[in-house]
Amino acid sequence: MAIRHRLIRVDPRSVWAVLEDGTRYADWVVGTSASEPVRGHWPQVGSAIGYEVRFGPVCLRNETVVRRCVPGEVLELEAEAGPLGTARIAIEVHTWGDHTLVKVDEHPLRGAGGFLHNVAVEALIQIRHRAMLARLAELCETDAEEEERRRPMGQVVASRSDAGGARA
Repeated sequence: MAIRHRLIRVDPRSVWAVLEDGTRYADWVVGTSASEPVRGHWPQVGSAIGYEVRFGPVCLRNETVVRRCVPGEVLELEAEAGPLGTARIAIEVHTWGDHTLVKVDEHPLRGAGGFLHNVAVEALIQIRHRAMLARLAELCETDAEEEERRRPMGQVVASRSDAGGARA
């Protein structure tokens, strides 16, 4: 079972905003070249995103379905992988001081992927997760920087660690 974590230097709301935006799936999920919501309202249980995976001239289209969602905390997905079957991908979002700790847990769920799963495949999934979490962190941190730049100068932002105090 491939489990990976990453500290992202933004608050959990900012991370969840990216995870709950079905149009941004291909921006942070490694291996996808395009994505779009195809069913339901992402990330409600049962909703799905269609995505493309390209290998040179070959383009495979599959779906990822939300199986469990605790808004702001947990997003569990079942990703189709064609003839390999499906994989369960659980993403947990944890407050870590002023930042966010994101954990990803993935393993084969149905089909041939379970029979083919071995230490080498596990290593590849770990590499993929490292890249995926790096992309997610970059998106979230860039979004936060853009939001900060758009904030009017002199606007006071309440500190979460200071009950009632404020900081500039």
